[in-house]
Amino acid sequence: MEKAVILGAKGMLGQALSEILQPDYQVLLWDKEEADVTDFAKMENLLQKEKPSYLFNCVAINAVDVIEEKEEMYALAKKINGEAVGELAKLCKKLGIIFIHYSTDYVFDGGKKKGYAEEDKPDPLSKYGQTKLLGEKLLQENTDKYYLIRLSRLFGKIGTGGGVKRSFVDIMLSQLKAGKTELNATDADISCPTYAVDLAKFTKDLLEQKMPYGIYHGANSGACTWYEWTKEIVKLSGYHKVKVNPVPVGFFPRLAEVPEFSQLLNTKTVKQRSWQEALKEYLKQTNP
Repeated sequence: MEKAVILGAKGMLGQALSEILQPDYQVLLWDKEEADVTDFAKMENLLQKEKPSYLFNCVAINAVDVIEEKEEMYALAKKINGEAVGELAKLCKKLGIIFIHYSTDYVFDGGKKKGYAEEDKPDPLSKYGQTKLLGEKLLQENTDKYYLIRLSRLFGKIGTGGGVKRSFVDIMLSQLKAGKTELNATDADISCPTYAVDLAKFTKDLLEQKMPYGIYHGANSGACTWYEWTKEIVKLSGYHKVKVNPVPVGFFPRLAEVPEFSQLLNTKTVKQRSWQEALKEYLKQTNP
């Protein structure tokens, strides 16, 4: 049985991967307590000891507005989202490990209205996007055996680690359960929601089908604004009397500039099911 290490195992995606990969793989679950991705000497010792076939990197700093505002957070994001990825790639090449790393639609500027294919040129608008693009570049420079998988608007079961964030879906659900009769959502910024379980299955399929190394887009099919996503959450959750108001971009102030249109097009493999289908399944599990 092949061995796989998941870094960031207590996060939303790490948890989903651990459930999907087991029992077909021997899975080692490493979070901050077990492995600091910025301690390269320790990482090398751990990987040399365990000799996994695969290393999944689900570690990232994604506090987009804080990265934009605070220099110390930007420096940390550069280290974790960028430099650490390059060092992990070097270790994987040295030890013969296949490296699976996750990136974001925020590496694009949002100007391409037909959506972005895997090989389209990145041009990030935010400091967060810059740190993720740095990770992509260092990954590709330092190993050949990699799957670089981009996603957007991740949702799913909340992680158990310290500092984990609830997804947009769970934030909206909490407001509905609290008795809100109206919700406001920006009728802009078109992108693809990505269900963590579907992304984990997508990743496993890449490995099992021995797809060529390179860049893949693992988001669910279709795209929506925040307003359209909120309306679907309300409808599928059964809160039919709740009103959803479309509001302009400036209604919720943001420090970071985000892409207006960043649909991730999957041109290389079987397309994911629609984000609506994935959302329906998640809400059934959340509200049985």
